[in-house]
Amino acid sequence: MPNSKQINCEPLKALVRTVPDFPKPGILFYDITTLLKDKTGFAQLIDAFAAYYIGKDIDLVLGIEARGFIFGPALAYRLNAGFVPVRKPKKLPAKTARVSYDLEYGTDSLEIHLDAIKPGQRVIIVDDLLATGGTMEATVQLVRQLGGVIAGLGFAVELDFLKGREKFQEYDVLSLLHYDE
Repeated sequence: MPNSKQINCEPLKALVRTVPDFPKPGILFYDITTLLKDKTGFAQLIDAFAAYYIGKDIDLVLGIEARGFIFGPALAYRLNAGFVPVRKPKKLPAKTARVSYDLEYGTDSLEIHLDAIKPGQRVIIVDDLLATGGTMEATVQLVRQLGGVIAGLGFAVELDFLKGREKFQEYDVLSLLHYDE
């Protein structure tokens, strides 16, 4: 499936704070907490996600820990879908599937309950940021393990210069805000 058309959320960029040299020197951090605290901006962001996915027969919205938990439940509500958290290890109480993935300086893992997705259910996965795509790749693997059908990948922010989107060319990728540096 080709990558999605882009929805114009450019005016929302004025609500995103940039923080130089965080978390380390030379990094420009795009802080969305200033967008989230703006009641109109947050509503517009969720509305933009919902407008794109309404009518696509979504069964579940998966949110990746931790910021995917901000967008996922609100979007699931708007789509009349269920919400499933994808968590760091040992946070979920029942039996889980786990995928480990590489980080810049080591590895990390994500888990999902084994009964979270029924085979054939249509899911979208949402997170705050698409950078290199490692976290989303791991989540895609979890969905595939459980037999889910990935109907889309949604991000509030995409750092285009890191080219994470290239890992997901077979999926419908929606990023609402784009940054080139």
